[in-house]
Amino acid sequence: LPDAFLRRCVFHFIDFPTPDLMQRIVDVHHPGLGDALAKQSMEIFYEIRNMRRLRKRPSTSELIDWIAVLKAAGVKDLKLDSSLPYLGTLLKKEQDLAAFADQIAGGPRYRS
Repeated sequence: LPDAFLRRCVFHFIDFPTPDLMQRIVDVHHPGLGDALAKQSMEIFYEIRNMRRLRKRPSTSELIDWIAVLKAAGVKDLKLDSSLPYLGTLLKKEQDLAAFADQIAGGPRYRS
């Protein structure tokens, strides 16, 4: 945003929700979500969020939407791999999808 606009704004930083708080947020939006899907989706969400080279890290709204899509599709089990279902719900930029694929494949930038 341009500086002239930002000078007229008040900035307040809010920490990203901890996994416990995020679980409570998910419970409000998806009551009765199975324990396995809730745990797996949250773990995968935070792993993806912590990946390097992402231009836009997935936020709370992306997690809520992703879980809604997973439920609607009847997904019961998740695994962090190249076949992760509905990844485009979490990652919105083509560069982020490529970074995810590279990291999952163990690309040279990610080997220890």
